Order: sequence, then structure tokens, then C-alpha cells
Amino acid sequence: MKFTISISGIIGFLLISFGTAHGQITVSPNGPVTSIQQAIEMSEPGGNIEVKPGTYFENNIEITKPLTITGENFPVIDGEHEGTVLVIRADSVTVKGFEIKNTGRSYIRDYAAILIDQAKDFLVENNRLDNVFFGIYLAETERGTVKNNTIESYDRREASSGNGIHLWNVKNPEIIGNTVQGMRDGIYLEFAEDARIHGNFSHKNNRYGLHYMFSNGGTYYDNVFRDNGAGVAVMYSENVDMKNNLFEHNWGSSSYGLLLKDMRHSTIEGNRFYRNTVAIYSESSSNLKIHRNDIELNGWAVNIKSSSARNYFTENNFIENSFDVRTDSPRNNNVFEGNYWSNYEGYDLDRDGIGDVPYRPVSHFSIIIDRQPESLILMRSMFIRLLDMAERIMPVLTPQTLIDEQPKMQRIQ
Repeated sequence: MKFTISISGIIGFLLISFGTAHGQITVSPNGPVTSIQQAIEMSEPGGNIEVKPGTYFENNIEITKPLTITGENFPVIDGEHEGTVLVIRADSVTVKGFEIKNTGRSYIRDYAAILIDQAKDFLVENNRLDNVFFGIYLAETERGTVKNNTIESYDRREASSGNGIHLWNVKNPEIIGNTVQGMRDGIYLEFAEDARIHGNFSHKNNRYGLHYMFSNGGTYYDNVFRDNGAGVAVMYSENVDMKNNLFEHNWGSSSYGLLLKDMRHSTIEGNRFYRNTVAIYSESSSNLKIHRNDIELNGWAVNIKSSSARNYFTENNFIENSFDVRTDSPRNNNVFEGNYWSNYEGYDLDRDGIGDVPYRPVSHFSIIIDRQPESLILMRSMFIRLLDMAERIMPVLTPQTLIDEQPKMQRIQ
């Protein structure tokens, strides 16, 4: 029997053997290892894979052992519109430095650029995801970090687009410094425990910049939510801290800076709400602390339904909003105290910084608009101004108990 072995084959065998022995395998378009999946299969647990620049046409790449996979100068993994591109099913996996694009799209399957399934202690960092259905999908994970990734897609239809960063049934995730645009929801959480979401930029998404469902004990802070279809929604959760975020330019007939539904025992503090149709919308929510926020140049600053009770609005700045507070109840089950209202026209004779006359933030005209939306055309007229002045002196239609007894005379710093 004759064997023919080429010089290139011998060199390739030696390179592969040498790399494996030292815990690192190099993938390159012209090297002995040209496939990322091949490199994964060759690697020992705990090994390193370095991927050189180039374009790799692969999909359904599966990682089932602890590995660190690093791209040099953002090599491209092109999924060729077939299914999910990269699947992680092992603990302690790191993936960083790639451009991943062209996932499959489906109305019945959640194809993603990166799927992490039943894994712990992973890191997905500094990747660029382009033209994807779902971006990064976490399912039944624990203690994972998604950091400094850029995710973008282009389908402007809500029904046929997926979420940028999708979390389902996860514990202790960290979502840090990511930029997401053009998705259905920028960041979506369902049954997530103690999530930390901070420093992200979520903008121009078809529905929500952040969508929070059935997720208790989390914090989100220092994020920017701009120009999304309906802003941010936080629903059916409790013990959530929302601090130092920017909600801006979320406009539309049913758009909000922040929508709260069935929320309990949570804090909204130090945020800025700027130029939204409705800055804060609250329904069936209770025991919320809304404290020291800047609510500026919105259509409605606060729309609070009668189903919301025992919420505390304290030391907020309400600045040049078209309407300060809107409600559907003649009674008030919430507290407004010590806020600054730019529309307040009272006086401070004892110069203690607190107005001597209570402020009524629900205007007569806002109630008229609820009943006759076409009357909005009269908003800046002298007639409407006189109506509001008369209502403040002798309330008839507005809730008599919805008042701020201690309105601040100066903006709160």
C-alpha cells in the first residue's frame, strides 16, 4: 500500500497539533484551520481560539465546552440568512471581537446572532451584530454579562422584527454599555431576577427601548432611551430601581417615556424625561417612589389612572409641560408633595422657598381634551386660560384632593 503525503499537509498537521497542545488554535481564511466550528471541535475545554480577519460563511456554530473565542479586527461571521449563527451551551464561555450578520428570519422560530442556552458565567463583549432577527438571546442562564456590543437591524415592522437583547428566565444578568437600534424591543426581559442594566443606548426601535416583564429585584440606571416607538415599559414586577436614565423624544399617539403597569415597591429617581408624548404613565401600580426627576417639555408630564394608588411624587421638577397631570378619577389616591411646577403662579410671602398657595396640577382644559380631543386646537387661547384660572379658584371638574400643598418656588437642584 502506498501513502502520498504532501509538504503542506505535514505542515498543517504540525500547526494543528502544536496549537492544540498549547491551548490555542488560530483560524484564518488561508490557514490550516479555516472553520470556526472545526476549531471548536478540536479545542480542549478551557482553550483559546483566535480568529483572524476575513469572512466566514457559517451558521449554527455550537459551543459545548468552556472556551474563549476572540476575533482580531472584527472578522465577519455571515450566517447566510440560515438559522441562528452562534449557539453557546456551556458554562464559562467568552465571545468577543466579531461582526456577526445575516441570521435567519422566521415567524415561529427565534433565530439569533448569538444564543446562550442554559449556561452560566459567560461573557459576550465588543461584538457588532448587523441585519439580525434577534441579536443576543439569553435563555435559562445565570451570572452572564453582555457588554459593549452594537446591535442593528432594518425591518421597521414590529411584527417581523426581533429583540436586540432578549432575556428569558435568567438570574443575575449584567447588560452593560450596549447600543441597540432598529429592533422590535431594544432590551427585553421576561422572568429575569436581579438584572443590572446600565450604560446602554437604545434608540429608534420599533416598539420599546426597554421592555421589562415579570422581572423582580432589578436595577437599570445611566441608560439612554431615545426616539423609540413607545419608549420604555416596565410591567408586572416589583422592587425595581430606575435611576439616572434619559427618556427623550419618544413621540406617538400611544407613546410614553415610561409606562408603568402593575408595578409595586419600586423607585424612579434622578431621571430626565424630555420631549415625550407622555413622560410617565401609571396603571394599577402602587407604592412607587417617584423622586427628584426632571420632567421637561413633554405633552403630559404624568398620566396616572385611578387604579394606581399610594404612589409618592416628591421633589420633582415639572418644567414647561403642556399638561402637568392627567387622571381619570375625581379622587386622588397618590401624594404630590414638594415638587417644582413651572406653571405655578402662587407667591411666597414668608420667603421659605415654598409657595403659600397649594398648586393644582390637573387643568380644566386637560379634562375637556379627554372628552373632546378636537378642542386641542384651542390650547393657547385666552378663553382656555381663563377657564383654568377659574377652576383653580373654585374647583368643579378637577380632583379637589389632587394638589401639591408645598410647591417649591425654585427649580430643585
